[in-house]
Amino acid sequence: MKIRLPLLILTSFLIFSCEKVDPSPSISEMYFPPIQGSSWETVNNSELGWKQSELPSLLDFLRTKNTKSFLILVNGKIALEEYFDGHTANTMWQWNSAGKTLVTATTGIAQIEGLIDIYRPVSLYLGQGWTNMPLNKENLITPRSLLTMTSGINDE
Repeated sequence: MKIRLPLLILTSFLIFSCEKVDPSPSISEMYFPPIQGSSWETVNNSELGWKQSELPSLLDFLRTKNTKSFLILVNGKIALEEYFDGHTANTMWQWNSAGKTLVTATTGIAQIEGLIDIYRPVSLYLGQGWTNMPLNKENLITPRSLLTMTSGINDE
């Protein structure tokens, strides 16, 4: 009993003295760019409390890693947008792994909306003969095996 009372008082003090802070913005505070047009709102990163003296070091680091572009969004608005090595916002460039992220996200949405079943053969969606593999092997390939890179297709 002697330990419980002080512990209860301390716990109550800690709980009631803390202020609830929700760091995530509400949907009404988020910015979504318009579907039509190419304008995208920006936010000045100096207004975000960023340490401005460190930005050149960040950009130098990105250059040393052969980065082509770098973008930071804050609540949907562009806070930092940089291009390197002659690249611009309109420069064509292979996405590779970034493309995989987009494909998996859109495939997940298609699965949720009932447009695709990632466990059914890809041939149901693309028709037979979409690979150069024998038909019995091709029919074993599912969207899931493509997404997880376990299809067995030789890409050479």
